[in-house]
Amino acid sequence: MEAWVVWLIIAGFFAVAEVLTFTFGLGLLAVAAAAACVASAVGLPVGVQIAVFGATSAAGLGVVRPFALRHVRRPPVLKSGAAALVGREAVALTEVTRHSGLVRIGGEEWSARPFAPDLGVVIPEGARVDVLAIEGATALVHPREEPLWTL
Repeated sequence: MEAWVVWLIIAGFFAVAEVLTFTFGLGLLAVAAAAACVASAVGLPVGVQIAVFGATSAAGLGVVRPFALRHVRRPPVLKSGAAALVGREAVALTEVTRHSGLVRIGGEEWSARPFAPDLGVVIPEGARVDVLAIEGATALVHPREEPLWTL
């Protein structure tokens, strides 16, 4: 059996193993084996084929794999649902106390209570507030600090 066929079988083995495990490492080894297969098909000696496999796999595992893992572990950029409301500005439609309150966030009305109800914060009707968290269907809000001056 010729050497390029052996490298091709090794590449196929690593590729199938990558599909089954999704480790981002075995696929790079499959690419390295494919590079060694090409080196063998060109007619380079076995020592060079092994060096090509080693260099390609080291470069893949040392350079490409960390970027791929970082990309996969990154949280989604787009927030949706209740998480998208956190950090937005709202307007108090009624007085907001630790027991009841209603705010408008964008075009929606939400039940609300102060973020720190133990401090006895009461937010008057019409006040601008910041949405700090969402608990179920209740927005936890805090009075917005207005700037001392406007331009």
